[in-house]
Amino acid sequence: MRELVTDTSSLSQQKQQQQQTPPQALLERLKDFGQEDAFALWDELSPEERLLLVRDIQSLDLSRIDRIIRCSFRSHGLPVAAAIEPVPESSVSTVEERTLGDRERWWKMGLKAISDGKLGVLLLSGGQGTRLGSSDPKGCFNIGLPSGKSLFQLQAERILCVQSLAAEAINDGSARSVQIHWYIMTSPFTDEATRKFFESHKFFGLEPDQVTFFQQGTIPCVSNDGRFIMETPYKVAKAPDGNGGVFMALKSSKLLEDMSMRGIKYVDCYGVDNALVRVADPTFLGYFIDKGVTAAAKVVRKAYPQEKVGAFVRRGKGGPLTVVEYSELDPSMASEINQGTGRLRFCWSNVCLHMFTLDFLNQVANGLEKDSIYHLAEKKIPSIHGHTMGFKLEQFIFDAFPYAPSTALFEVLREEEFAPVKNVNGSTFDTPDSAKLLVLRLHARWVVAAGGFLTHSVPLYATGVEVSPLCSYAGENLEAICRGRTFHAPCEITF
Repeated sequence: MRELVTDTSSLSQQKQQQQQTPPQALLERLKDFGQEDAFALWDELSPEERLLLVRDIQSLDLSRIDRIIRCSFRSHGLPVAAAIEPVPESSVSTVEERTLGDRERWWKMGLKAISDGKLGVLLLSGGQGTRLGSSDPKGCFNIGLPSGKSLFQLQAERILCVQSLAAEAINDGSARSVQIHWYIMTSPFTDEATRKFFESHKFFGLEPDQVTFFQQGTIPCVSNDGRFIMETPYKVAKAPDGNGGVFMALKSSKLLEDMSMRGIKYVDCYGVDNALVRVADPTFLGYFIDKGVTAAAKVVRKAYPQEKVGAFVRRGKGGPLTVVEYSELDPSMASEINQGTGRLRFCWSNVCLHMFTLDFLNQVANGLEKDSIYHLAEKKIPSIHGHTMGFKLEQFIFDAFPYAPSTALFEVLREEEFAPVKNVNGSTFDTPDSAKLLVLRLHARWVVAAGGFLTHSVPLYATGVEVSPLCSYAGENLEAICRGRTFHAPCEITF
């Protein structure tokens, strides 16, 4: 027994001695990539903090991260304006050129594909509502509609509505139900809160097993010389890898295989902070199938040349479709007019409403990882020296487009499908109040078109009505509810 105690004591002493210096193999590996400064404050750490630091470094794929840093810094700041061309008119389905016949045909094609289980919906929901004055996930946010519904609930109920429409469209006497699987990408900062929000609201009427949560990755924040920024003496500062991290996250979590096993062929992908998003839009899906492309995006026309939105362009003459950020486009180019159409030459704004084939998602996950080029976003990073300027490395969902062998753009109207919720009320644009007003005004137009009447105690341009997504997806099937009835704005119209 005495011998056993001696051995245990000896092991404890050896462990303490090992903790006096950083693990040699790990230190050498850090040196290989110029990141040995991560251990600079080792001597000041407690044994517990040293263990946390070692585990943090061991969790990093250092060779992959080094490749990303080198490739991203090498491409950062390269001029883009000289190498871009406007998107050809033939690549865009504009609102004015679409006939009623086109819309009805695409709607039916989309509903048929949905009823056959071929559509999956992918929500990018990794962000917190920091700019909205909230630490909750953005999707939990209530923009102030009469119903008090959160963004998550509005989107869930639109999925329920499309499922009902697709089930009705089957018309084969089987009375079979339709289920759209919803994949929701969170981040380490929003995952737990998002799951709890859905559970506490009973998944907003959806079946729990038709919703899959998964997390996007994180990547170390770096200084202007590419070295890791330390958030604390024992923790590397990290940030989510951008909404383009969805491709690698789907691959690493084996959800691309999950989609394939479910029979999904097409994936509708969108960002959480759009109060008017038409989730699982049958018309867009039908158009996508009809065009036979591998990637497509809904676009809106730029409101004015200097609007702070990314624009779809061609990279080089006849080159691939991609997005150029507003900060990368020279003001003179941004103001150029297409003499044939009278529109801005670079007018098609990216609003994060995309459709992909599942085969293409597999391809782009491998391609983006191989190329390892991330966007560098200069930000204030929390560090051991207070907030310090550094870079977050991010990929964006639109980084997929240059990999697509065939693409198409589908114009939609802002006032019908784009109500961004980004900034706190009182800001100049994209606030909960501005989004709420866009929803109320659109739904008021639906009610009037369906034969309803509105009364209001404030000017109508400052209010409106809310139509529950469970009643109507895009203004259809409202006559039975609205015709001949008068509604006092603001209010919610439901069954």
